Amino acid sequence: MPRSAAVTARPSDPEALTGLRVLELGQLLAGPFAGHLLAGFGAEVIKVEPPGEGDPIRKWRKLDGGTSLWWRSLARGKRSITCDLRKPEGRELLRRLVATGIDVVIENFRPGRMEAWGLGYEELRAIDPRIIMVRISGYGQTGPYRDRPGFANVAEAFGGLRYVSGFPDRPPVRTGVSLGDSLAGLHAAFATLAAVHERERSGQGQEIDVALYESVLSVMESLVPEYDRLGHVRERTGSALPGIVPSNTYRCRDDRYVVVGANSDTLFRKLMVAIGRPELADDPRLRHNDGRSEHAAELDAAIEAWAATLDQPEVLRALVKADVPSGPINSAADLFADPHVAARELLEPVALPDGSTLRVPRITPLFSRTPARSHFAGPELGAHNAEVYGERLGLSAEDLATLAAKGVI
Repeated sequence: MPRSAAVTARPSDPEALTGLRVLELGQLLAGPFAGHLLAGFGAEVIKVEPPGEGDPIRKWRKLDGGTSLWWRSLARGKRSITCDLRKPEGRELLRRLVATGIDVVIENFRPGRMEAWGLGYEELRAIDPRIIMVRISGYGQTGPYRDRPGFANVAEAFGGLRYVSGFPDRPPVRTGVSLGDSLAGLHAAFATLAAVHERERSGQGQEIDVALYESVLSVMESLVPEYDRLGHVRERTGSALPGIVPSNTYRCRDDRYVVVGANSDTLFRKLMVAIGRPELADDPRLRHNDGRSEHAAELDAAIEAWAATLDQPEVLRALVKADVPSGPINSAADLFADPHVAARELLEPVALPDGSTLRVPRITPLFSRTPARSHFAGPELGAHNAEVYGERLGLSAEDLATLAAKGVI
């Protein structure tokens, strides 16, 4: 894709999801991550938050003492309204909002909570049969575990990811981010668009059941078929990729690391020549991957011995020159300094309410005509009450003041 593809659209051009209207209920990460993706591509996402406190992510990782920077990124482009769904008046407001032509409701409460409030799928479908309700929970809306609480770390463990993460002689580790939530959010966003597409044909909405652990399990590659056919249980293997050699992480002289993936026959030969070991490139034992797999320790030792004589930039220059897939293990500071990240305009500035700017990860993939945009950073709590309730329900300033006094908004 040419670099200009990232910036060809004008601010006034319609976006890919312009006209899609979404109510985002629930809080924390999985549901909001799905809403974040939809908002980035132009959907009108109305974030419904409890009055007074708002989404807890507003207060998570408050490194500078103010509103969480995580919130500013995750809620960018969304309109924030307050509504206490525990109160009958709040639930009635939500029903009225659904009746104004909302396309999608995203919720990630524990199963049964929306039904207890009279806001389950059947109730919302009675208001608008075209409504699509996306429901995100730890274990799904059915089954013996449906009522268990389920956060990302639990889902990653239950879905098999934690079991294979880390080194074999140490306890399983987390991936460093709330991957279970993000995977569920990605599945939810994809499912939303699939349901919107199907609705064009049928005219009917539907209920979508996203389980965090199932979103994790879906990316576990051959874990299931290997056990089903062979009884093989995949184990932790550290930084190596067993059976695919060489593919590992190597320490350089400056105590930084490089990742190398040279597991095709041609790439293996290029790598051996680059590290000054042409005799290994010509070794008939190592000509194909099955032979290399049997001698993985020998090959890793040879590559590590070479890398240990050079600093990371020198190692990478040699591997790039040899056309061997390789790369650094980047920190946030490394990403900010990288020229490729800059050329792709991946770190996007957004305006904060105080007038300053904050760089956030650009929403990807890149579209040539209708790219995602970050129109504004995550807003203040209830910043769009007057706008949304006024536009959609015709409520006056006096009406809103009355509802606020009752604690409904």
